[in-house]
Amino acid sequence: MTRIALPAVVTANDLLTGDAIWLTPGGNWSRALADAELLSEPARAQARLAQAAARPDRVVAPYLAAVRPGAFGPRPVEFRERVRARGPARPAEG
Repeated sequence: MTRIALPAVVTANDLLTGDAIWLTPGGNWSRALADAELLSEPARAQARLAQAAARPDRVVAPYLAAVRPGAFGPRPVEFRERVRARGPARPAEG
């Protein structure tokens, strides 16, 4: 079993749009990291990841991402997750 940095959230990419999405406490997917379920127990984190992996018709490459609790929901620890949480880059207008 892989060592998990906790707390964490389950994240993946939406199969149809490619958008970054996060698993919510209700088992739905959201494009807002603030909606993500904060996982603090290794067994629960592994179980939620397994549930996500069982949905290849909905998501691509689910994994656990380390976060910090924040006043407005989980905050990403790693640079990659901070970029994903901001959403797709938009070209400059001009």
